[in-house]
Amino acid sequence: MPLNPAIAAVTDRIRARSATSRAAYLDRIARAAEAGPARAHLACGNQAHAYAAMAEDKDALAAGRAPNIGIVTAYNDMLSAHQPYERYPEVIRAAARAVGATAQVAGGVPAMCDGVTQGQTGMELSLFSRDVIALAAGVALSHNTYDAAIYLGVCDKIVPGLIIAAATFGHVPAVFLPAGPMTSGLPNDEKSKIRQKFATGEIGREELMKAEMASYHGPGTCTFYGTANTNQMLMEFMGLHLPGSSFVNPNTPLREALTVAGVERAAAITALGNDFRPAGHVLDERAFVNGLVGLMATGGSTNLVLHLPAMARAAGIILDLEDFAAVSDAVPLMAKVYPNGLADVNHFHAAGGLGFMIGELLDAGLLHDDVVTIAGDGLTRYAAEPKLKDGVLVWEDGPAETLNDRILRPAASAFQPTGGLKQLAGNLGRGVMKASAVAPERLVIEAPARIFEDQEQVKAAFRAGEFTSDTVVVVRFQGPQANGMPELHSLTPVLAVLQDRGLRVALVTDGRMSGASGKVPSAIHVSPEAAVGGPLARLQDGDVLRVDAVAGTLSVIGVDLDARPVAAPDLSANRSGIGRELFEAFRRTVGAATDGAAVVV
Repeated sequence: MPLNPAIAAVTDRIRARSATSRAAYLDRIARAAEAGPARAHLACGNQAHAYAAMAEDKDALAAGRAPNIGIVTAYNDMLSAHQPYERYPEVIRAAARAVGATAQVAGGVPAMCDGVTQGQTGMELSLFSRDVIALAAGVALSHNTYDAAIYLGVCDKIVPGLIIAAATFGHVPAVFLPAGPMTSGLPNDEKSKIRQKFATGEIGREELMKAEMASYHGPGTCTFYGTANTNQMLMEFMGLHLPGSSFVNPNTPLREALTVAGVERAAAITALGNDFRPAGHVLDERAFVNGLVGLMATGGSTNLVLHLPAMARAAGIILDLEDFAAVSDAVPLMAKVYPNGLADVNHFHAAGGLGFMIGELLDAGLLHDDVVTIAGDGLTRYAAEPKLKDGVLVWEDGPAETLNDRILRPAASAFQPTGGLKQLAGNLGRGVMKASAVAPERLVIEAPARIFEDQEQVKAAFRAGEFTSDTVVVVRFQGPQANGMPELHSLTPVLAVLQDRGLRVALVTDGRMSGASGKVPSAIHVSPEAAVGGPLARLQDGDVLRVDAVAGTLSVIGVDLDARPVAAPDLSANRSGIGRELFEAFRRTVGAATDGAAVVV
């Protein structure tokens, strides 16, 4: 199928916009690759230090003829999604030896759980942790002894940070190994109802805790379609996972076979062999457009609107919100996964999953097939499904039809003709909305504003019964320079209760919402942020705001903002406590949300 003209136009626009930076990037990684295998240039003393603890692998490492794979791991058992990684290095080393290679843990990177820090002070470090992860991975790879890198990471900021590092070391092949989602627990919609009951005081903390523990109950990724699972989708659409590996549950024979196969592939694609696939060649503009298509077709997390521009910039590619909007307009919403439906990712995978979706989108001309992936040339191979047959891993054609059309539909009969994200722009700045989970009658909200400067003020007003009419809740001074741009996910139950009471409500903020948020219309990532004098800093209670996801506008009506003073809140409390002192330099130098809210790229 010929490439859809809209997808082709977006790709051409990105390519033209990025021509200078991409050319410089490719030149840089080419020069690094031309130097040959890195270990050949290390002094004997350098190498002896690197191999001192490697026991049976010492001789192979010293000879320098076998590929050496560096493992960058985000393992900890604070994150259920990362707990399975505890024993991956052992598996990886054994699999590498079996194909005549070696493997070493190059270093660890921090990995915080947004589920633990939601509504807590630590959430102010969450977005910045992405850049710390990139820096930590850079330190790990700076030893310059690796012919390929395997990245172990799943969750919110971890995969984007690792991609920034993989792109920076773009002359080194990169393979991402997933850990898979936890098995299904308490249905996500039931969990949401219980949270709303707790917000209104109908139930106590004991019942809430019981529901939460039934939802998050074992190793693996949380099963809703938030940022972590959106990351996994992206790695498959962008060719950095093995086909069909994203949503296989942890601690299963198929999961382990895919891990071993990923190691074998990492050993096969180094510069020492005949199938060199450096990360910088996989991460080109076509791969990023494919990622955007996957984001829209699945109704993925709004956090990726921040992460993808930062990831792309590390590879010399410049993305803009207009690219997200154009792809969203061209790509149908093919999946209904919570919060955009009742199913979880296990149900989605069983219905045909990413293999079915990629095949459909390729047939519709909505994906670039002519891409470089770690599995080989062409995205078509990602329409295949991995299976174990007599203990041997094979790939077979994925399902040609959806196995549950309430969860996953063909492109031609999708749930919506356009994708899950909308760009909003107007006299309040630029932002985005995850519109896929918002009821059609709520895509346009026009109402008086209530202005708040943190989420606790909103919850206090809710408890005091102050919301009795249609309202646009504005939570400002939540951007990256103000306080690190924390997620405001704890507002979701409060706003959902107001909506269920029959009020027309919307949220406008220069902060973030969780990738699991959805049914309340929310204009988020508004830029310029209030802390740098953006328009939100000039709003006052009672101003009439229009949040219009149909026309793509975000406006205050009948107000001359230029004639208004800029609010100047006291942000000193956001400068200390729980490690915030360490991130002052990040707050001073971070870029705008529209550019990825990044520090290191």
